[in-house]
Amino acid sequence: MTIPARRHSYANDAPVRADGDYVLYWMIANRRTHYNFALQHAVDQAKQFGKPLVIFEPLRVRYPWASDRMHRFVIEGMRDNREALAGKEVVYYPYVEPTPGVASPLLYTLAKRSCTVVTDEYPCFFLPDLIRAVKRRIPARLELVDSNGVMPLRSPDRTFTVAHSYRRWMQKNILDVLLEMPKKDPLARVKLPKSIGLPNSILKRWPAADLDSLLRSGGLDSIPMDHDVKPSETIVGGARDAGRRLASFLKNDLRRYNEDRNHPNESATTGLSPHLHFGHISAHEMVQRVLDHEDWTPDMASPANGKNHGFWNTTEPAEAFLDQVLTWREMGFNRTFRENDRYDQFDSLPDWALATLRKHAADPRPEQYDLEQLEHANTADPIWNAAQREIVRTGVMHNYMRMLWGKKILQWTRSPEQALSVMIELNNKYGLDGRDPNSYNGIFWVLGRFDRAWGPERPIFGSVRYMTSDSAKRKLRMDQYLLRFGPMQQDHPIEPPTIRRRDG
Repeated sequence: MTIPARRHSYANDAPVRADGDYVLYWMIANRRTHYNFALQHAVDQAKQFGKPLVIFEPLRVRYPWASDRMHRFVIEGMRDNREALAGKEVVYYPYVEPTPGVASPLLYTLAKRSCTVVTDEYPCFFLPDLIRAVKRRIPARLELVDSNGVMPLRSPDRTFTVAHSYRRWMQKNILDVLLEMPKKDPLARVKLPKSIGLPNSILKRWPAADLDSLLRSGGLDSIPMDHDVKPSETIVGGARDAGRRLASFLKNDLRRYNEDRNHPNESATTGLSPHLHFGHISAHEMVQRVLDHEDWTPDMASPANGKNHGFWNTTEPAEAFLDQVLTWREMGFNRTFRENDRYDQFDSLPDWALATLRKHAADPRPEQYDLEQLEHANTADPIWNAAQREIVRTGVMHNYMRMLWGKKILQWTRSPEQALSVMIELNNKYGLDGRDPNSYNGIFWVLGRFDRAWGPERPIFGSVRYMTSDSAKRKLRMDQYLLRFGPMQQDHPIEPPTIRRRDG
C-alpha cells in the first residue's frame, strides 16, 4: 500500500477475490485523475492482483437539489477525465442515469466481477448514507479512501470548536503530513494488464454516457430534475478549468490575496470552491503549488503558535491563503466527519449560541420575507439582493457577502431555525460549492459555530456576531459588484417586494 494507512478503511468484510476480472474504482467524490489517493490505491490493487483497472464514474438522478447546473458541472468534469485517461491502460466508464432508479443494480453488477471495489470516503451530503446502503449488498470488498484534505480525517482525536485550537494542532502536525503527498499522476509509467473492456451485457443495459451530447444545448432536457436552475454563467467544471484558475491565481492574484479578498469588486480569490467540492482539484495540489511558488522549505516553519500568520514564514498573502485552506476548510471537515449525523442540525450549535438565539427567538423582526421573496432577491436591501443574484446567476457567492447574506436572513425570518432552513435551501439549490462541509460550516458560522459570544447583546442576534449592510458598504469596495448583480429583466417580477412586519 503506497497510500498512508490512516487514509484507508474497509466498509465491509466481504472477501477479496483474486480471480476477479478487474479492480473497480467507484469514483464518487474525488472526480479527478491527479493527486487522488483513491485512484492511487486502486492502481496499487490492480498491480497487486495483476488485473485491469476499471474506473466507474456515475452520476445519479435522485440526489437532493439535482439540477442542470449541478449535472452540467459534473459532466464537464467527466469530459476532462475521459480526455486525461485516453490512451491509459484503464477502462473509463462514465455513466449518467437517464431516469431515477435505472442504475440501481449497476454497481452490484460491476462489483460481482471485481477483485475489490475502491471508492472515495466523503463525510457529507448523501454519500455517507450511500455507502451505508450498499456496503452489505455488494458482493465484493468495499475499500474507502480519504482524499478530502491535506490532513487525514482520522488524524485529529477530537472535534475542534474554535480556529485557534485547530490551527495550533494543525501546525504541530502538518510538516509530517506534507511528507505523505499523493502522486501527481498515479497512472504515470504504470503498466497494467490490458482489458478487453466491459461485457456487452452491461454496456447494452447501461450505455456509457455520451458526454458531448449531454453538454450540448438541451442535452439534459430529458433527465427528470430541476431545469430552472440553469448552468453557471461563468464557471466551467472539470480539472482543466481548475488548473487554469489556479495558475492564474498564482500569477496574478496571490500577491494581493490578504488585502483584497474581502472586497466584492475585486477578483482576488481562486474561485475554486466548486471544483474542490466536486473533487476536480485537490487541496494537496493547491497547497503544494503555493508553497512551491513561495520557494518554501520545511526549515522555514516556526514552532506552532496557533496564529494565522508567522508559522509558514512565507509572504503575508500566502500565509493568509494557507490558513484558509489548512485551517478553516479542514476544520469544517473535522467537524462534519466526527459529528456526521449532526453537522447540519440546529442543535449542533455551541451551547452559548443556542441559549442566546432561543432567548431572542421571539424578538420582533423589522421585516419578514418568505422563501420565495428571498430566493428571487425581492428585499428592500440592494446589497443583500446583489449577493443572492450572484449565487443564482453564477453558482457562487463572494465569501464576505455570504456572511452578510446569512446574517440578514437571520434578521428577516421568524426564528433562527427557519433562518437555518432558508440558508441551507438557497445555498444548496444554487451554490456549486454547496452541500459541502465547508459551506455547511460557513452557514452555521452565521449562527455562532466556530465563533464566540459578542457584546453588546442585541435584539434577534443576542450575543451572536452582528453584521449590517451599511457597515459593509462603508468598509468594502463594492460599487462595481452592485452594478454587476443589479436587477435584470429575467429576475422574478415581484414588484415592489411585499414586506410583512411582525406588528402588522
